[in-house]
Amino acid sequence: MTKNDLIKQLQEQLKTYSLKDVGYVVNIIFDSMVDAIKRGERIELRGFGSFEVRERKPRMGRNPKSGAQVKLQERKVPFFKTGKELRIMVDHKK
Repeated sequence: MTKNDLIKQLQEQLKTYSLKDVGYVVNIIFDSMVDAIKRGERIELRGFGSFEVRERKPRMGRNPKSGAQVKLQERKVPFFKTGKELRIMVDHKK
C-alpha cells in the first residue's frame, strides 16, 4: 500500500471530505511523526507498533563491489517494532 492508496481508501470511508482534504490530513500526521523521530522521541501506536531512533556504533564495513574495507561512522537509524496485536493478525491467529 502506498500513501496514495491510503488516502484513497480513507476518502472512500469518509465521503464527506474531499480527496485533497484527506491527503492534507495524512500528510500532517506523517510530517508530525517524522518531526518527532527527528527530535529523538518515541512514537507508540497501540496495537500497531512503535517507532524509535537507535544509535549504531562506528564499525568497519565492506564495499560489496570492490571488497575494500570502509570505516562507517556512528549514525542514528529509525527502527520500527511491531505490536503484539499486529503480529497476531499477520500470523492469521485472530
